[in-house]
Amino acid sequence: MQITIDRFNPESDTKPHSQTYYLDDSKIADGSMLLEVLQQLREQDPSLAFRSSCQEGVCGSDGMNVNGQNCLSCITLAKPLGEKIHIRPLPGFPIIKDLIVDMEIFYQHYRDVKPYLQASTENSHDLSQEFLQSPEERAKLDGSYECIMCACCSSSCPSFWWNPDLFPGPAALLASNRFVIDSRDITTIDRLESHDRADNIFRCRHIQNCTAACPKGLNPSQAIQSLKHAIANK
Repeated sequence: MQITIDRFNPESDTKPHSQTYYLDDSKIADGSMLLEVLQQLREQDPSLAFRSSCQEGVCGSDGMNVNGQNCLSCITLAKPLGEKIHIRPLPGFPIIKDLIVDMEIFYQHYRDVKPYLQASTENSHDLSQEFLQSPEERAKLDGSYECIMCACCSSSCPSFWWNPDLFPGPAALLASNRFVIDSRDITTIDRLESHDRADNIFRCRHIQNCTAACPKGLNPSQAIQSLKHAIANK
């Protein structure tokens, strides 16, 4: 198996370059994930840098671009990728080293949408008080809260590449919509107005890259459509 990895070391490189490694196919089991292949490569070359943590598709730390598609290496089977694999860092982010990118702007957009419930009553400071929902109201949140913040969606979005400082990106907008549709939240109008700008949600052209890239099977494009509809009817 031939694995080409885009590498960059800020201490010695002026720009990224590609490096090719080779692994004997017999050392790669049929059920091996790409992360296991990367770990084998790092045994050959300890300088190779990439992120990983839970190795179960839960933490979202090992997002990368593989053969042109964003994915999590820990839940991507290696052998179906073919005999030649090209691995790049997630697009649209500054590279820290090799496959590790600086995601601060991604996290800042997430913080900016205030991804927490804002429910207020006269007894809002009473910790014994519950904010109740019907089963039907709760069911509306399915598909909105399962995001693991891997950034596979946002880094596959041309609108995010072109305007990373302005366009929140699919992950942040998915999180915003989660609270817009929450029956307990009282800041719906404020949330919608924060997105009602040409350089914000209306940068989205719904090309579906984000939905195709999501390793959890979520649909950020649909959530953005829902937000646009809510803005038009607020």
